[in-house]
Amino acid sequence: MNTMDRGTKIYATILAMFVLILAFAFCYKSPKVNDLNEHLDAQLKISNFPYHFQVVHIDADTAIMSSPRSVDMPVSRILGFVFPLVKGLSTQSNAFQEAQKKLAETQILAKKIVLADPDINHVQWQLDRDWLLQHGVVL
Repeated sequence: MNTMDRGTKIYATILAMFVLILAFAFCYKSPKVNDLNEHLDAQLKISNFPYHFQVVHIDADTAIMSSPRSVDMPVSRILGFVFPLVKGLSTQSNAFQEAQKKLAETQILAKKIVLADPDINHVQWQLDRDWLLQHGVVL
């Protein structure tokens, strides 16, 4: 027994195709993004770091990369989540300063690795909201 008329079938087919296209668009990562992330993972200083810098997507010649900090999320708010041993320490303490230096050095190294690709001329940092929320940071 066929319960849908022809118009409903056409509408359902178009709607299903639209949903599939949207799902593909949200899940698709370009091969270049995967390649750049593999280069980052191959660098032990980056792959062993508590926060994993990643290329999120590419816009022309600009790599958009994840970061746990931004102008809106200062390092003093997130450093204890990257390095639990400095959580609660004064920002002036040697341990805090050393952890901040390690974070900056690793972020700079990640940027250099991505910029070494001939197709990438710029890096733009994007706050990694998912990582922050997973670690209990209120945005």
